[in-house]
Amino acid sequence: MIAVQNIGTRSPARIRRQWVKRVLWGVLFGLMVLIYGSHAPLITLTKVDGQVPFNPSSCVFMIELSKLLVSLASLVLIEGTSALQAPPPLLRVAPYAVPALLYALNNNLVVLMQAYMDPSSYQVLSNLKIASTALLYSFCLGKRLRPSQWLALGLLMCAGVCHSYSSLDLGDPGRVEAEEGPRIHITAWGLFLVLVYCCVSGLAAVYTERVLKSQKLPLSLQNIYLYVFGVAINGLSSFSFITGEKSFLEGYSGVVWVIIAGQAANGLLMSVVLKHGSGITRLFVISCSMLVNALLSWAMLGLQLTPFFLLPVSMIGLAAYLYYR
Repeated sequence: MIAVQNIGTRSPARIRRQWVKRVLWGVLFGLMVLIYGSHAPLITLTKVDGQVPFNPSSCVFMIELSKLLVSLASLVLIEGTSALQAPPPLLRVAPYAVPALLYALNNNLVVLMQAYMDPSSYQVLSNLKIASTALLYSFCLGKRLRPSQWLALGLLMCAGVCHSYSSLDLGDPGRVEAEEGPRIHITAWGLFLVLVYCCVSGLAAVYTERVLKSQKLPLSLQNIYLYVFGVAINGLSSFSFITGEKSFLEGYSGVVWVIIAGQAANGLLMSVVLKHGSGITRLFVISCSMLVNALLSWAMLGLQLTPFFLLPVSMIGLAAYLYYR
């Protein structure tokens, strides 16, 4: 009887904790989708005469630096200054250099690929990273997915392709040729690069999740290890901003600082997901952000949406139901 009473008295508290956890995860998911989805429209708002007025390399560096400073402040507030007094062992810190190198490689691949394909082809083919991430997640982390979950991830990829395809300008070829506008094209080298990009993207996400979960350390301390390498690598790769045409903070506006703050917050939130959740959640965030991107582009930039837009919306909703049911 006593055991039954204890179980009965604990059940409401356990239910409340479960609901609170779900609400917190829902808020976190919503924030990440909003930040991801608003990134491209905000960059468009910064353009002057069709060109981005700031140095993209300096912006990436500032994002990494912001994440590092927030992580340092969080660690000091939670753990105290004693957490920073003893230097960490090299073997503990070294694994955190790999994600920074992989993300730096992908940032350069994005730029390199533009010479071998048009932006629209990249937008469509980059959705293959959903498949590569899911495969690496299953093989490298030993996570067995149900057939319905594989179907859900396939729907996510198809939704991304449909959404990207619906945004392509496939107008009259004669008009496009007369206007000498960019044409849909991709070379064999471009296809190879986009496949490498998708594999590296998936590997970076899976490896980061494995490192964060394998070490029983405070997340803020792990973030410091991650972003120290991120700041160092991006600082070296963007060294050209010192002698380049643009100075470090040239062209920065209020919108640019909003972009930096948003992307820094998104990186910190993503580390929470990888530490305490699943990297598959990241795929749903990316997919849902496409819809937010389209809606914000319609509201802020006058983008014309077509009824075809409802197809990827329905596919993403069905994918979420199949995966999490």
